[in-house]
Amino acid sequence: MKLNQLFEMQRALDTYIQKNHQPAETFDERGLALAVELAELANETRCFKFWSTKGPSEELVILEEYVDSIHFLLSLGIEKGFDGLEEWPAVAVDEQNLTKLFLKTGRSIYTFLDDLSFENYQTIWVMYGALAKQLGFTEEQIIQAYIDKNEENYDRQKNGY
Repeated sequence: MKLNQLFEMQRALDTYIQKNHQPAETFDERGLALAVELAELANETRCFKFWSTKGPSEELVILEEYVDSIHFLLSLGIEKGFDGLEEWPAVAVDEQNLTKLFLKTGRSIYTFLDDLSFENYQTIWVMYGALAKQLGFTEEQIIQAYIDKNEENYDRQKNGY
């Protein structure tokens, strides 16, 4: 998947937010937001809720939570100069258990936040690619959902979200 378009769209949104809110350094806040969005995604899949018989949320709800994470992942990469990542790293992740995949993805986020290397950043992308595959999302679905959510985020900013 080509990431150039998504990085450009995220850079524009970040610039818009910065102009309208004049935030100070927000890297840590966006890092925490990425971790929170991952947890919200896991919550919608309900993969860990062994005590419940209720199934996962609808696919569109799960996809929206997924792309919420992608917004913050792109934003973190832009700030650290990792926005030259043109393609989604295609590395096979040999993990079929969705709960374990969420745990590994969370570890990759915290590893990156502790050691801001390009390799650690790429690993998060690899893990999100594995999540997309496990959740059955196509490249086209992810891109369109990102575009839709990006527009919604502009609307939210314009309406005092």
